[in-house]
Amino acid sequence: MAAFDTTRTTYGSVGLFGRIGGLLTTTLASVVAWNDARVTRKALSGLSDRELADIGMCRGDIDDIAEGKPVF
Repeated sequence: MAAFDTTRTTYGSVGLFGRIGGLLTTTLASVVAWNDARVTRKALSGLSDRELADIGMCRGDIDDIAEGKPVF
C-alpha cells in the first residue's frame, strides 16, 4: 500500500504565507510608485511655464513624466 504526504508543499512552490507576502510586496510597491508620481506631478506643477520651457517641457508633459512615460 502506498501513502501520499499531502500536508507539505512541493519543493519550489509558494505556500500561503509566501502568497500573502507577495501580495503585500506588490501592494506596497504600487503605493510607493503612486506616491512618487504624485510628488513629481506636484513639483512640476509648481514651476512656471518659462521654467518648464527651460527644461524642455510644457504643461501637457507633466502627467507623462510623472507616470514615467517617455516624452519626445
